[in-house]
Amino acid sequence: MATTFTKILIHFVFSTKNREPLITTALESPLHAYMVGIATNLGCYTLALNGAEDHAHMLVSLGKTVSVAKLMEEVKGDSSRWVNKNHRQARPFQWQEVSIGESMVEKATGYIRRQKEHHRRLSYQEELLDLLRRYNVQYDERYIWT
Repeated sequence: MATTFTKILIHFVFSTKNREPLITTALESPLHAYMVGIATNLGCYTLALNGAEDHAHMLVSLGKTVSVAKLMEEVKGDSSRWVNKNHRQARPFQWQEVSIGESMVEKATGYIRRQKEHHRRLSYQEELLDLLRRYNVQYDERYIWT
């Protein structure tokens, strides 16, 4: 059976409801740790998470078995419930709707469009190994070409 490799990196940016400054200095670290735990439990790896009083940036490597929508639903919903249960706030803690950062689309689409030209210089096998190394995708060479 052929092996499929994936690495989907997503930069989420989301704010507190009405951009209220609800992420205090005391809340920030435990909230971020909780959010990373949610992503980890869904099979995702958080590369970075930071923000300010009214928003968060989260860079995640999406797991193979979870959708983008499910990841954000769980991170936002569970973290909101956790804050409201464990950290008293003047107002209920809520996140606003999700916006997903878009980057490198033009470069990626150009690369895809130039595949025939690209493969005159580089074989598929060479390209795949290069991509796996460049994007730090773990693989076992015993199974890569089966």
